Amino acid sequence: MDMPTTSLSMEQEFKLQVLREQVKSLSQDQAQEYLLEVMRQNMVKENLLKHWMKNM
Repeated sequence: MDMPTTSLSMEQEFKLQVLREQVKSLSQDQAQEYLLEVMRQNMVKENLLKHWMKNM
């Protein structure tokens, strides 16, 4: 049975919890840089998926 695409696996939930604990110690500047980098990587991922879907 496939899980819904909006749900996280147990492994992903665990990784998220670890990340949640790690980011608590970041300064505001570090957190902003981190957020921007995550957003940049998400945009790259989106572009790759669009390119892949277009070339199927």
